[in-house]
Amino acid sequence: MMKMNLRNLVLIMLILAVGVAGLAGCSSQSASQAPSQEEEAVVEDSFDKIKERGYVIMGLDDTFAPMGFRDENNEIVGFDVDLAKEVFARNDLELVLQPIDWTMKEAELNAGNIDMIWNAYTITAERKEKVAFTEPYLDNRQVIVTLADSDINSKKDLEGKKVVAQAGSTAVDAMYNEPDVVATFYGGEPILFDTNHEAFMDLEAGRSDAIVADEVLARYYIKQKGPEKYKVLDEDFGDEEYGIGFRKQDKKLLEMVESTLDEMRKDGTFDAIYDKWFAD
Repeated sequence: MMKMNLRNLVLIMLILAVGVAGLAGCSSQSASQAPSQEEEAVVEDSFDKIKERGYVIMGLDDTFAPMGFRDENNEIVGFDVDLAKEVFARNDLELVLQPIDWTMKEAELNAGNIDMIWNAYTITAERKEKVAFTEPYLDNRQVIVTLADSDINSKKDLEGKKVVAQAGSTAVDAMYNEPDVVATFYGGEPILFDTNHEAFMDLEAGRSDAIVADEVLARYYIKQKGPEKYKVLDEDFGDEEYGIGFRKQDKKLLEMVESTLDEMRKDGTFDAIYDKWFAD
């Protein structure tokens, strides 16, 4: 009788152990299938928060003349800066200018460190996956610039040459859209600098042979330094359009900016700012 009870006790214990293990397994599976808090969280439009605090933060590369750059007094000025100041003044918001590492622009935006990217920000399919763009407000193309006495007159002449550009810029993307051309460069790739200013300095010093950059920047730079020193090739790496980038959930802020820019086009303010920076 004692042996029979012991066997029964052992059997009961085994059954209980298996049952507990099965329940634990089910709990584990449910937890792994359940969405995390982060996945469940709904990221809200930040417009009301921005209006409440009274200012909006604009991320930019402060070396990108004439769109946003530092003048002789170390003040950030430029075409995009003037446009933004007017847009937000009309909407009773202070504009805070925040220089950023251009290679980290989308990360800065989506981390909440800035509220928009507004600085000759080219609209691309890849960037559309990360941010929401306004309609284009300015056209551009990626031009090839050399020193005036260079024997480079076409893309074919870039073979074996040192070609420079700004890291994280669409100049780099535009070049890689033509991989057969890039493969002919010295080293089989462009040489990258943190800023376009550094790239132009390298060209001027004769350490590189050509720079690929936004035409609006290149033309302005050449105008300041002396048109006789440079040559812009007839061939380029393609046309593009500038837009203003926002977090995808910030639809109200985007719509407000776009609507105000439309007003500025109708009343002539947009053209007046354009002429200030681009008129000959």
